Amino acid sequence: MKLQDVDAAPVAWRECVPARGEHEPAEGTTTEVVLFLHGLGGSRTGWDPQLTDLAEAGYHCAAWDMPGYGCSAPAPAPLTFDVLADACAMWMDALGAAAAHVVGLSLGGMVAQHVALRHPRRVRSLVLMDTSPAFGLDGTTSAESWMAQRLQPLRDGSTPADMAPQVLRGIMAPGVSDGVLATAVAAMSRIPTAGLAAAIECLVTHDTRARLREIAAPTLVMVGEHDDETPLAYAAHLADGIPGSHLEQVPAAGHISNLEAPAAVNHLLRQFLSQLPAAT
Repeated sequence: MKLQDVDAAPVAWRECVPARGEHEPAEGTTTEVVLFLHGLGGSRTGWDPQLTDLAEAGYHCAAWDMPGYGCSAPAPAPLTFDVLADACAMWMDALGAAAAHVVGLSLGGMVAQHVALRHPRRVRSLVLMDTSPAFGLDGTTSAESWMAQRLQPLRDGSTPADMAPQVLRGIMAPGVSDGVLATAVAAMSRIPTAGLAAAIECLVTHDTRARLREIAAPTLVMVGEHDDETPLAYAAHLADGIPGSHLEQVPAAGHISNLEAPAAVNHLLRQFLSQLPAAT
């Protein structure tokens, strides 16, 4: 399976498609599209283990650079979750997908919730990884202090690349390998300073708690065993609120579970997607 970068405008992405002649869809069905939405400190390069694995299973897989990240153009200011949800829907248009399975990690999982609420007919299924139904769910974190802690280094001249090693090591499981950390650092190093700042200010506005029951797409919720950023209680809130959803804990993983435990995550993704009706 070959990874390919598509530096289109306004959204750029990385994709992996099934090899020609392999995993041909059954008569009357189409090749299904799986979209991957990265977190606050990620970009399209952080999903490679999932892109290649699910492409081998016959899915057309694509991971975006969120607007303002990597090679994607910035969204009009101010950045909002409605803007991001609409951008995701337009990205589906660029991929030729009437609907897609949407997988989101952390901030990407928040965006995925808004896509499912704002464009429900375009979401075939939803996978929410290491994420939350609302900012400040612990009841003690204020938006002002959280933003200040993250924006001040940027205002002082640090770049996302400068911040990446310390930030990512702090949210991944203890003992994460140097190779996995380096992959995560490389993904975060692609973020422009302005893009990260806009996303920080957007993230604190997230709150879907009152609308979780409106999400009709089949949903899998995943959380790393050692995720202290968005812990099991947050994942349980999502699973309890979204009708018919299913919760799985990923052993030995922290907040970036798709890179820390790719085999376990890929197994859960394949298992979940294989149980869904084929797209016609």
